[in-house]
Amino acid sequence: MLNPGALLPDPALLHLLTPKWLTARARAMSGSEGRAWRFVILGFVGVLFWAFIFGVLFRLLRYFRGVQEIGPLLAGKLLGLILISFFSILLLSNVITALSSFFLAKDLDILVGGPVDWLRLYGAKLLETVVASSWMVALMSVPMFAAYGWVYEGGFAFIGFTILVFVPFLIVPSVVGSAITLILVNVFPARRTRDILSVVAVMTAGGLVMFFRLLRPERLSRPEGFRSLVDFISVLRTPTSPFLPSEWVQKSVMGYLGGTPDWLSVYMLWTTAAAAIVLGAMTHRSLYPSGFSRAQESAQRWVRAGAGAAFLRRMLAPLGVLRRELVLKELRLFFRDTTQWSQLILLGVLVVVYVFNIKFLPLRGEGITFLLVNIVPFLNLVLAGFVLASIAARFIFPAVSLEGRTLWLLRSSPMSMRDLLWAKFWVGTTPLLVLALIIVGVTNYLLQVTPFMFAVSLLSITGLTFAVCGMAIGFGTMFPQFETENAAQIPTSFGGLLFMMASVAVIGGVVILEARPVYGYVSAKAFNTAVSPLEMVVGFTAAAALCIAATVLPVREALRRLEKVER
Repeated sequence: MLNPGALLPDPALLHLLTPKWLTARARAMSGSEGRAWRFVILGFVGVLFWAFIFGVLFRLLRYFRGVQEIGPLLAGKLLGLILISFFSILLLSNVITALSSFFLAKDLDILVGGPVDWLRLYGAKLLETVVASSWMVALMSVPMFAAYGWVYEGGFAFIGFTILVFVPFLIVPSVVGSAITLILVNVFPARRTRDILSVVAVMTAGGLVMFFRLLRPERLSRPEGFRSLVDFISVLRTPTSPFLPSEWVQKSVMGYLGGTPDWLSVYMLWTTAAAAIVLGAMTHRSLYPSGFSRAQESAQRWVRAGAGAAFLRRMLAPLGVLRRELVLKELRLFFRDTTQWSQLILLGVLVVVYVFNIKFLPLRGEGITFLLVNIVPFLNLVLAGFVLASIAARFIFPAVSLEGRTLWLLRSSPMSMRDLLWAKFWVGTTPLLVLALIIVGVTNYLLQVTPFMFAVSLLSITGLTFAVCGMAIGFGTMFPQFETENAAQIPTSFGGLLFMMASVAVIGGVVILEARPVYGYVSAKAFNTAVSPLEMVVGFTAAAALCIAATVLPVREALRRLEKVER
């Protein structure tokens, strides 16, 4: 017989985290076929990305170190801007991640109802939130700190010092983000809070991107833009964010590399992190029970057909009943998911920033030739192609995976899989094509390019849009993620990586095939020489053939995979 006075088992913190570790390890080791190649490709891409960041910062910091007096100030200002960007990203990421880890995780029913001490539960979920929301920032910081340590000769001890100051830097936004989420859940139902947080997070991220771009930090590399040297130095000496942990990390790191470590900043980092944990734990103890209870309420959704739906039905009537309803289904699914359509806000901000950057390109003045003015818009196709690939990876690549377990219903119906696949293709391609034409058209207008370059840019970006969307549908079907609960995680899978690599290859192939005829035409106009028609026909025809192949072949392969699914 159980003694009522006996102590109930109280699992340790590591014991609470063990299931998460076992799940992550099992997911990483699942699927023995091709597992080694996946790790090799991911490792290669990761090392390549690290090398790129390290190389850019290394050259920049080496130049700064060669500048007397203001060189260290420039390096410190650059580090401060990067760290405050990291802090903003961490805060937003923790607000979203804390909602899932503290309120919507599947293991909470067992942990909250079991004999688990509230403080250990808070510590376990806080550590889970820190790891889930900070791993990408931590990986991006490795080449950054490596470049600073290499240029300023920090030595091996700099590694330990970096860890000493960066750990509390990761803890503070996690505690603050968890507390914000806890308060919001006590005001709104948890599932409604997720929608609100998604919109707020995206709007805030867009605002931060716009804010940093309007600051025009490139002015720091052009002192002649200031009224005097004193103004320039005063801007460099002004703290970027004196009351944020990012400024304390910047002071600590630059002080250590300069030979005089700022131990006060280190003390501020750790005491702030400790105080944040204590206050966060107190908030958790008082508000978590009521917040968790509210999180069990189911979300309410109303579906109403308004005037917009009726207008779309009339517009899509020529497609037939089946194709029309498939297109409407895709649109309804997109706009019902707040985490999906809210990304359009950030997308709009990024497009504005992209056009803003093009507008301020220094393509007027001495040393700027006719050849350079017309080549830059051609290279602009590469950047526009990367933007399209990123958007397609976020919105079109997950299209088949988001069907989830309902795919067997569609497969068992008399509907053709070809209609389903092409409906997804056109729903994603049409708005992306409109966006691509607007981006390229507006940027070419701002750059005042020749009519030839204007036509080449529009035709090329049209072909690239179809190619990128076709590959997104194809790779998304060949590497589905039917069990995922978050659409944002699908593009980060192995299939998403392969899609991005294939998109980069196609964009590079089109640019290389068109480079020779474009250069020949522009140089002929600049130096009054003859244009080779054969060169232009061969180059543009090969580029068009590559775009057509990249559009059709992946869709055909995706259709073959879907038709193999058992009814």
